[in-house]
Amino acid sequence: MAENNRAVLKLKEKFAASIIDVVEFRGEVTVTVAKDVIIEVLSFLKQSLQFNQLTDLTAVDYLGKKEDRFMMVYQLLSLANKDRLRVKTPVSEGDCTIPTATHVWKTANWLEREVFDLFGITFGGHPDLRRILMTDDWVGHPLRKDYPLQGPDREPYKGRLS
Repeated sequence: MAENNRAVLKLKEKFAASIIDVVEFRGEVTVTVAKDVIIEVLSFLKQSLQFNQLTDLTAVDYLGKKEDRFMMVYQLLSLANKDRLRVKTPVSEGDCTIPTATHVWKTANWLEREVFDLFGITFGGHPDLRRILMTDDWVGHPLRKDYPLQGPDREPYKGRLS
């Protein structure tokens, strides 16, 4: 069924060499693409296929399970076509950077800051990349699977409750 999806067909036409995988599960289509074309793919989906809404952006940590430790995940919505699409791209721990999508969707701004804060993935070209949830003095990235449960050298809530 994913092969019949209009967006998937158009992506395969334009980015055939950069598509890593296409999966459909329970009616949801996921396209995994190479990191070096992620902004081109996202721009094409918005401009040519009317995926005009970025509903969510997050990351997954596959520590020890995959060659590339992280996977960026973009959840897209086309109101005009009543269609949803998930786009993923791998990000290695050694080069933990990816281009920003803020010039494609302004909503990417805060979502990318959240991923930066909690996973430590850097977004190249981001207009204001700084922590958004953790305090500026926080050490580490709490959603990484190797992050200490109580935080780095901190008692629970040390200095946070009065």
